[in-house]
Amino acid sequence: QVQLVESGGGLVQAGGSLRLSCAASGRTFRTSAMGWFRQAPGKEREFVAVIDWSGSTRDYTDSVKGRFTISRDNAKNTAFLQMNSLKPEDTAVYYCAVRGSQGSTYKATGYDYWGQGTQVTVSS
Repeated sequence: QVQLVESGGGLVQAGGSLRLSCAASGRTFRTSAMGWFRQAPGKEREFVAVIDWSGSTRDYTDSVKGRFTISRDNAKNTAFLQMNSLKPEDTAVYYCAVRGSQGSTYKATGYDYWGQGTQVTVSS
């Protein structure tokens, strides 16, 4: 079992930055890929970024490339999402998740454990 707790969300003006953290319990974190997803009101949960267990491979959805950076610190069982140049369309609840053994990396069904989410609101 893995428990995930996100933090770092908040209200920021367009062009601003936020750094989200995802603290994990359990040994599975250090050997698992980690993903960030987001869900805006009335929309499906969508993939944002993923990082492999070692931190050497990362991928992003096109809309955040060049603005967001995913990272992890396995010694601290924590994953991060640095978000720069935020836009109003980035407003959503952001979730971190542990990659499962099946399913697509880019779909929520490919992840086994989820945090409770943290709200990010970007004002124009």
